[in-house]
Amino acid sequence: MNTKLRGKNLISVIFFVFAAVFYLVHEKYPFLRTQQGNEVVPVVIVHDGDTVSVILNKKQEKVRLIGIDAPEIGQKTWGEEAKRYLESILLTSGWKVRIESDVEKTDQHGRTLAYVWTTDGNLINLMMIKGGYALLYTIPPNVKHAEEFSKAQAEARDKRLGIWSEEGLRERPRDYRREHPRI
Repeated sequence: MNTKLRGKNLISVIFFVFAAVFYLVHEKYPFLRTQQGNEVVPVVIVHDGDTVSVILNKKQEKVRLIGIDAPEIGQKTWGEEAKRYLESILLTSGWKVRIESDVEKTDQHGRTLAYVWTTDGNLINLMMIKGGYALLYTIPPNVKHAEEFSKAQAEARDKRLGIWSEEGLRERPRDYRREHPRI
């Protein structure tokens, strides 16, 4: 009988420790968790193929889509094509999205970093790569969907979609930005 009681106490202690760790990670240290947000937020501006502005916490926030790099607007015609494709996705979603963060919450420009989901559960970052409108652009530690993005890029390249077509993108967006710095 005494052995059974000790076994139950041990299970209770293990459960308590697990519950305490779970609480600390999910409540006290939100930077340790990543999850798709439940709040639906409106998109107010599409800046280009990988940056939008949304209303988040009652203010307008610029959001950079994690894991992708779309052509810049100045990269004719692909910059405009990427922007239009992103706008078409948002149109079908009623210009409302869900935001999912990863480890780092903002970039060096102060933009919110996020995976952006349609209200019906499609990952927009992934859709941009699958359609051939953006390149894979992984910057650790934000790598939650990197493997999925890599597979999508390989498929888009194999199918010669969008920027991978015969008349596709001639210069990677990051190379274009180096040659054309913002003033």
